[in-house]
Amino acid sequence: MTDDIVQAALDAAEAKIDKEGWAELPEGRLLTLYAAHDGVSLQVTKIEAILRVDGLLKARSNKGETFLLARKDVFAVALDGGAKGAQARKAGFLG
Repeated sequence: MTDDIVQAALDAAEAKIDKEGWAELPEGRLLTLYAAHDGVSLQVTKIEAILRVDGLLKARSNKGETFLLARKDVFAVALDGGAKGAQARKAGFLG
Protein backbone atom coordinates (compact mmCIF):
# COMPACT_ATOMS: atom_id res chain seq x y z
CA MET A 1 0.00 0.00 0.00
CA THR A 2 1.37 3.35 -0.96
CA ASP A 3 1.69 6.24 1.45
CA ASP A 4 -0.86 8.17 -0.64
CA ILE A 5 -3.49 5.45 -0.08
CA VAL A 6 -2.78 5.33 3.66
CA GLN A 7 -3.08 9.11 3.83
CA ALA A 8 -6.33 9.07 1.83
CA ALA A 9 -7.82 6.55 4.27
CA LEU A 10 -6.72 8.59 7.29
CA ASP A 11 -8.13 11.77 5.73
CA ALA A 12 -11.45 10.04 5.03
CA ALA A 13 -11.56 8.91 8.67
CA GLU A 14 -10.71 12.46 9.86
CA ALA A 15 -7.70 11.18 11.81
CA LYS A 16 -5.59 13.62 13.84
CA ILE A 17 -1.85 13.26 14.54
CA ASP A 18 -0.95 13.09 18.25
CA LYS A 19 2.34 14.25 19.83
CA GLU A 20 3.95 10.82 19.27
CA GLY A 21 3.04 10.74 15.57
CA TRP A 22 0.11 8.31 15.78
CA ALA A 23 -2.79 9.11 13.45
CA GLU A 24 -5.74 8.69 15.83
CA LEU A 25 -9.28 8.25 14.59
CA PRO A 26 -12.06 10.27 16.21
CA GLU A 27 -13.92 8.79 19.19
CA GLY A 28 -16.13 5.87 18.12
CA ARG A 29 -14.48 5.50 14.69
CA LEU A 30 -12.49 2.34 13.86
CA LEU A 31 -10.91 0.81 10.78
CA THR A 32 -9.88 -2.60 9.48
CA LEU A 33 -6.63 -3.31 7.65
CA TYR A 34 -6.48 -6.11 5.09
CA ALA A 35 -3.08 -7.69 4.46
CA ALA A 36 -1.81 -10.73 2.57
CA HIS A 37 1.56 -12.42 2.18
CA ASP A 38 2.43 -15.64 0.34
CA GLY A 39 -1.24 -16.48 -0.15
CA VAL A 40 -2.19 -16.03 3.51
CA SER A 41 -4.58 -13.20 4.31
CA LEU A 42 -5.09 -11.35 7.57
CA GLN A 43 -7.71 -8.89 8.78
CA VAL A 44 -6.64 -6.56 11.56
CA THR A 45 -9.84 -5.17 13.02
CA LYS A 46 -10.96 -2.45 15.43
CA ILE A 47 -7.96 -0.19 14.81
CA GLU A 48 -8.11 3.24 16.45
CA ALA A 49 -4.64 4.59 15.53
CA ILE A 50 -1.90 4.05 12.94
CA LEU A 51 1.77 5.00 12.98
CA ARG A 52 3.84 4.91 9.78
CA VAL A 53 7.47 3.94 10.34
CA ASP A 54 9.63 3.36 7.24
CA GLY A 55 8.07 0.34 5.48
CA LEU A 56 5.88 -0.61 8.44
CA LEU A 57 2.42 0.25 9.64
CA LYS A 58 1.95 0.05 13.38
CA ALA A 59 -1.72 -0.36 14.19
CA ARG A 60 -3.17 0.06 17.68
CA SER A 61 -6.51 -1.57 18.45
CA ASN A 62 -9.20 -0.22 20.73
CA LYS A 63 -8.13 -2.92 23.23
CA GLY A 64 -4.55 -1.60 23.37
CA GLU A 65 -3.06 -4.32 21.14
CA THR A 66 -0.33 -3.25 18.71
CA PHE A 67 0.12 -4.91 15.32
CA LEU A 68 3.14 -4.47 13.04
CA LEU A 69 2.46 -4.93 9.33
CA ALA A 70 4.70 -4.54 6.30
CA ARG A 71 3.14 -1.68 4.35
CA LYS A 72 3.71 -3.58 1.08
CA ASP A 73 1.48 -6.43 2.38
CA VAL A 74 -1.47 -4.18 3.25
CA PHE A 75 -3.82 -3.88 0.29
CA ALA A 76 -7.04 -2.35 1.64
CA VAL A 77 -8.55 -0.31 4.44
CA ALA A 78 -12.19 -0.40 5.54
CA LEU A 79 -13.61 2.45 7.62
CA ASP A 80 -16.62 1.90 9.82
CA GLY A 81 -19.45 4.38 9.51
CA GLY A 82 -18.97 5.86 12.94
CA ALA A 83 -21.99 5.92 15.22
CA LYS A 84 -23.80 9.23 15.62
CA GLY A 85 -27.08 10.08 17.25
CA ALA A 86 -29.90 7.54 16.99
CA GLN A 87 -27.76 5.24 14.86
CA ALA A 88 -25.45 4.72 17.84
CA ARG A 89 -28.18 2.92 19.77
CA LYS A 90 -28.06 -0.85 20.03
CA ALA A 91 -30.96 -2.97 18.85
CA GLY A 92 -33.44 -4.06 21.48
CA PHE A 93 -35.62 -2.52 24.10
CA LEU A 94 -34.35 0.35 26.12
CA GLY A 95 -35.86 1.06 29.53
